[in-house]
Order: sequence, then C-alpha cells, then structure tokens
Amino acid sequence: MAGKTDFDHQAAHTYFSAHCFNRAWDLIDKSERTPEEAEEMIRLSLASQYHWSQREDATSKTASIGFWQTSRIYALLGQVDNARRYGQLCLEVSQDDEVPPFYLGFAYEALARAEAVGGNEQEMQAFLEQAQITAEKIADEDEKKMLLDDLNTIQI
Repeated sequence: MAGKTDFDHQAAHTYFSAHCFNRAWDLIDKSERTPEEAEEMIRLSLASQYHWSQREDATSKTASIGFWQTSRIYALLGQVDNARRYGQLCLEVSQDDEVPPFYLGFAYEALARAEAVGGNEQEMQAFLEQAQITAEKIADEDEKKMLLDDLNTIQI
C-alpha cells in the first residue's frame, strides 16, 4: 500500500487528466502510427479517464468526453467491441440532464462510428439518425457544425 506522498494529489490528477488526453489526441491525429503508438494511445486515454474520475471537479460531461475519446481510439484501431463498449458508456453518462446535447450527439456519433467499423449498416444508420436529431437541439452553431461534420465522415 502506498505511503504518504509529498505532492498534491488533486494537482497531479488535474495535470495528468489533461496531459494524457492531449497526448492521446496527438496520436489520434497522426495519419500513420506504429503498433507501439497505438497501444500508447489506448493507455493514455484510459489514464486520462482515471485521472478525471479522481478530480474533485469530475462531472458526467467530463466522463462523456473521456469515454468518447476512448471509443474513437478503438474505432480507429478497428476494435469494434471496445469502440462499442466505450460508446455505450459515453451514451449512458451523456443522458444526464446536466450534460448539454452536444455531448449526447457525440455519444451517438461514437456508436455510429463503432457500428460502421463493424460493418453494421442498419445500426450505424440508427445512431446517425439519433445524432442528427440531437444536433438540432444544439444552440451553438459552431458546436452543431462540428458534430454534423464529424457525422459526415462516418461510412462503411
């Protein structure tokens, strides 16, 4: 069992939640990744989620963002079951009344993308439809455009 530490745990969680998320995003943006980078991308996203869950300011919205990123990573890597699992976790937390529709829309986007990777056109279309319905509830035009642009990249 770990003993007493000389550092501020909340400060560490704040630092690592953002650092790991951003480093995972850097790897998402790469057009080509080594197998080692693919594994690192997964570990970074999961570490970010852990550190966010330990923060005093953790919310359903921050959980949604983390689950969404992990789902996207697994979809990029062709791991359908994991992409679907994290997309479903994203959807569950995004249905909290305090989570804005933007995040719910991206939960449906994550599930649509997972189904596209799995070649499940009917399920993909159903989630795309839900995402588009949700997009209509987004007041901020930039956020709405971001979601709709991402939806347009999903195909089998």
